[in-house]
Parts: sequence; structure tokens; C-alpha cells
Amino acid sequence: MQQVKKVVVAGGGTAGWVAAAALSKRLQGLIEVVLIESEEIGTVGVGESTVPPVQLFHNLLGIDEQEFMKATDATFKLAISFENWGQTGDQYFHPFGVTGKGSFLTDFQHYYLHGLTLGVDAPFGDYCYELQAAKQHKFGKTDKSNINYAYHLDAGRYARFLRKFSEDLGAVRIEGKIAQVQQHVNGDIRSLVLESGQEITGDLFIDCTGFRALLIEQTLNTGYDHWDHWLPCNKAVVVQTEPGPNIHPYTRAIAHDSGWQWKIPLQHRGGNGLVYASDYLSDEKAKQRLLDGLEAPALFEPRVLSYQTGRRKKFWNKNCVAIGLSSGFIEPLESTSIFLFMSGIIRLLRLFPFNGVTPALMDEYNQQSITEVEKIRDFIILHYHQTERSDSPFWDYCRTMSIPDTLAHRIELFKESAHAFQTGDEMFRLESWSHVMLGQRLKPNSYHQLVAALNQGELSRHLHSIRETINAAVDRLPSHRDFLRQYCPSNLS
Repeated sequence: MQQVKKVVVAGGGTAGWVAAAALSKRLQGLIEVVLIESEEIGTVGVGESTVPPVQLFHNLLGIDEQEFMKATDATFKLAISFENWGQTGDQYFHPFGVTGKGSFLTDFQHYYLHGLTLGVDAPFGDYCYELQAAKQHKFGKTDKSNINYAYHLDAGRYARFLRKFSEDLGAVRIEGKIAQVQQHVNGDIRSLVLESGQEITGDLFIDCTGFRALLIEQTLNTGYDHWDHWLPCNKAVVVQTEPGPNIHPYTRAIAHDSGWQWKIPLQHRGGNGLVYASDYLSDEKAKQRLLDGLEAPALFEPRVLSYQTGRRKKFWNKNCVAIGLSSGFIEPLESTSIFLFMSGIIRLLRLFPFNGVTPALMDEYNQQSITEVEKIRDFIILHYHQTERSDSPFWDYCRTMSIPDTLAHRIELFKESAHAFQTGDEMFRLESWSHVMLGQRLKPNSYHQLVAALNQGELSRHLHSIRETINAAVDRLPSHRDFLRQYCPSNLS
């Protein structure tokens, strides 16, 4: 069995440099890290938006937040604003923070629902600090604050930031296009041959070649589970704009008749994209719809990206691990792509095959990866399926389509008795499920009767106290723009 002393990362971009950075930092002195990329090959550039666990990754690598944010023209993200999802004209927020205050036996949504029956009709979002700060375009943090947030960032600049970080730790970058993949007799990858003729051998290979999946699929024929029957959007048209008038600390996800549009504010520009299903909308109409919805002048012509939702049947096959788009793709609705890059490489670090690749290591890695991505998949499907929209063939399909049994169970559980949950191996919190289900008009038939024991005065005081505490805290916050100017100014006027 071949000991792993040299790891070769095929492909750069965000995924490649995330992998190289983690390996170089945490396994420094134990392995050699080589990354191959070509300046001639463009990257998809997914990931202008992230989720809170990105902070854990940065902490693991010792990345300074202010330095990172200046380098990537980043802004803070407290929530996602979902517009037109339940019905045209609806808006709700999916925030990152804790919502309300429940008890050991009963989560907060039960208190909230009981309050509604007693005339306490404040919206569910009024009980979340991060949501209220987002709505008012405010942000602030100290070493002692426990605000939950993520980032909006420039993916290209982020890759360059991580490249410097990795190279400073000893990672070697080789410029070139991969022309050939050489294999051992047993099928393991032996080396990558570049167009220049240079051959790079390795013990373990990380496939970060994007949708091309040069190693994991083209070479190893791993196979792919398609999810387009649950997630019918298969294209996106993207464009960058000059900075818009507002730097709001949230992503906007605006549903249209054949998909949705995102709006992401960075310090130096705006990120815009329109996600759609090609069965229901043409590329030209998608481009025009995107341009018509811009709030600032475009910086270049919109470009169309195609993708196939799903996952590889194995994330780790032989001596190759797929990280990034080569491993599969859900879609950008909840900004999980960069998180999955990071989660994949952290999982590899935990199970790293120092003494050689074994079936047990591969099986464990694959099972954990599949469980993680399928739970995220279910959460994304929820947004499309739990709707009352009937104004287009696209929404008719989404509303009536069959869904995974795992998701059907969650919906039925919430509908029956307002129960939501988060298992130990999934990213989205129970509050995330509650906000989306309530925001998209899923009304529970009942709730936990333990809260019914509270008398009206006691419950009203409890709910009022939560809202008052949140409002007072938000009042003290500076504007998001002012905090950025003070904390991590880049191109901000």
C-alpha cells in the first residue's frame, strides 16, 4: 500500500485553492502539495455568497478576517431575502441567527404559534436579532458579540488570496493544461501529463477541475446521480455591475416565472445572476430579464452557464477525491458551494490516508459526504416545492412534483405539529427550516401543548421581552456601510 507523501490538486479556482490552503496549513511538514492550473482555462467563479461555517474554516487556517475581507472586497451577510416564493409579492428572510427563546422540550416556533392564537401577531422574524439588523441595513461586532454572519465576496480575488496563503506555506503551483491522465495497472491515478510534456506524479489526487470532472469522471468513470427532476433549473446567466446604491447585509433571491434572480452587494461591485430552467425560458430571454432587473450599469456582457444538478456516486474513488463542482452541484440558492468545498477538504483532513488509501477510509468519507449533500439538497428542494404559485408551468411543476421521502417527512411533521429538527450531521439549523416553511405559507395544524400551559399574560410578556431586547440591540448598531468603512475598507466610498 502506497503511503501518501505527495498530494496533487488538479485545477485552481476557489475549490482548488481552498483545498491547497487547508492541506498546506494543517499538514505542513507531513506532505508535499502541488497544484496545477492554467491561466487559459476560466473558472466558473461560483460563490459570491457564503454561509457562517466559512468562519470555522478560516479559524482552522488562522486567516485574519480583516485582511481577508479587504483582499476580497467582502461585505457581511446576515440573511437571505426571499421574494415572490410563496406567492408573487411575498417576502421573508432566512436569517443565520437564533430565533426567539424556547425551552429544552419545546422549540421557539411553538411559543410563537401559541402567541398567534392569543393575539400576539408580530412576525416570526421579529424574534431574530440578525434578521432585524439585516432589514435595517445595520451591522456591528466586537470580540464579545455572538452575532451570526457569513460573507459576500469576490470569488476570483478569494482564489488569489488563498493562492498566496498556500504558496507562502510551501504549496507549489504549476502552470499548464492537463493533456493526459496516466494510471497504474490497478486503475489508480499515477500522474498527470501536461501539454508541455511535463509529468507530475502523486500519491493522492484532488479533482478540482469543475464540471469537467477530468479525473473523477472522465478518467475513473465514477458515475453521477441526477437531481434535475427535483431541481429543474439548469442554467444561470451572470453579470457584474458597478456598485449599487445600497450595501445591504443580505443576499436577495427574487423568484420569477421560471427560476430566480440573485443580487449580491460587494464593496467594489454588484453580483447579479438569473437562475432558470431551459425547458421554460430561453437564453436570450433570460439575458434580457437579467439586464432589465439591474440596479446599476453592467460591467460586461452577461454570460450563460450550464449545469447539471446532482452528485457523484462516489466523492472518493481509488486515489482521487473530488472537491468542488467536480463532485456535483446543487445550485446557488442557499450559497452552499464554497461551504461544501471546505467541508470536503476538512473531512479529508480528518480521514487523511497517511499510510495509504483503504476501502474503510473511502467508504466513511463517501457516506458522510452523501449524507451531508442530500440533507442540503432537501432544504433547497423545499423552497421550490413549498409554494402556492400557479402562475407558470415552471411553478406548477415544482408545486406538484414528487419529492424525496426524507423531505416529505419533514414537511408532514411540520404541517402536523410544527416540529422542525437539525441532526448532528447537517448544516441548516431547525430555525432555518422553520423560517422557510413559515415564510412559504406552510401553516402547522397544531403545536406542542406544553406551551399552552402558559397563561396569556405570561406568554405575552415573554414574547414582548424578546422583541424589545432585539430592538434595543439593533438600535445601537452602526450602518453596515459605516462598519465596513471602519473595519475592512477596500474600494468603499
